[in-house]
Amino acid sequence: MLSLPLSTVAWIIMKARAFDVKDADTLDRTETLDDDPDAMDVLEDRAGDPVEQELESWIADLTDTQRAELVALFWLGRDNGEKEDFPTLLSEARGNLDKPTASYLLGSPMLGDWLEEGLEILGYDTSELESEAV
Repeated sequence: MLSLPLSTVAWIIMKARAFDVKDADTLDRTETLDDDPDAMDVLEDRAGDPVEQELESWIADLTDTQRAELVALFWLGRDNGEKEDFPTLLSEARGNLDKPTASYLLGSPMLGDWLEEGLEILGYDTSELESEAV
């Protein structure tokens, strides 16, 4: 049903979850942690975050059809629609391709969860997504 490879969606889900767990950059740089002042940096959300950049790049490299499928999959999972709703959502997503897809998706909390839910609604087995990732 999807032209978007399951391995690509699995990779995006894994990276989106890694991005979602990051916290706002709240550490005052004049303060230090006892052992390692950079110990928590990996969990802080900053401009230029490598995970965010990697996700943006992957999404930008998708074809128009694949980006539309990704958005429709996200909408399907987020709104808990039915499998029969997917063609309508896909058509609507195609009409919005002039907007920055990566920014839109990465601005949505729980992106990975919604994509996984969308896959499940479409009938995909998501029990081994991590092993499917590129």
